[in-house]
Amino acid sequence: MWFVPSQKRALSILIFVLLTFAAIAYAQSDVQELTLVLNGHSGQILVYRINGEAFVDVEALARIGQGSASVQKGELVLTFPTAVASAPAGAPVEGMTRNFKTAALKDLAIIKDWHTTIAHALQRGLPGDGSRLVVFHDRAAEGLHLATVDTSTHADQESLRLLTNHFNHVDRWNRRLVDARKSMSTGHYSMSTDALERDSDYQAIARCSEFLSAMLAGGKYEDNDSCH
Repeated sequence: MWFVPSQKRALSILIFVLLTFAAIAYAQSDVQELTLVLNGHSGQILVYRINGEAFVDVEALARIGQGSASVQKGELVLTFPTAVASAPAGAPVEGMTRNFKTAALKDLAIIKDWHTTIAHALQRGLPGDGSRLVVFHDRAAEGLHLATVDTSTHADQESLRLLTNHFNHVDRWNRRLVDARKSMSTGHYSMSTDALERDSDYQAIARCSEFLSAMLAGGKYEDNDSCH
């Protein structure tokens, strides 16, 4: 089977360049083996010279390009998969960037220390007005800022949105409990063994924390209702 000029401009140009190169490089030989690179795939192909013109086997051409060749209603149809362009050096890759993942995981650990400390304090009935928790808030806010600075891809931005929601949820829970403690209405947390299990805010915070930990470690953005 020999090549018949395609009706598609892009393919016609490809074959024209190939045959022109073959005619120049192998003008002294009737049959020459050539390494052909097509769409990132390479293979050996024979170039034939007949009456001064260069020809290649269409089926071999399709095979190297991981495409197909067929005759349909008197037409020769060549089909090649779309070539995937390489990303330029330094361009952000799909998914989360390493810098963002690192910053986000560090901030998540700070937020976890924050809400875990609150939970332990409630269960033990420790006194206080919440002033000692300010340092956790400030560290978590700074960590969130650093993660924001390192966002670049869409996955980074969407993941940051969930992390921000998580920070805000813990902050609201913290302020609600501090207000309740000031009014001496948090005693049930220390007197009941399952008070935190029945606290819907705490449970949502714990679920979101666990989800974010796995998602950020995997580097692939996903959504979760507990982080909203």
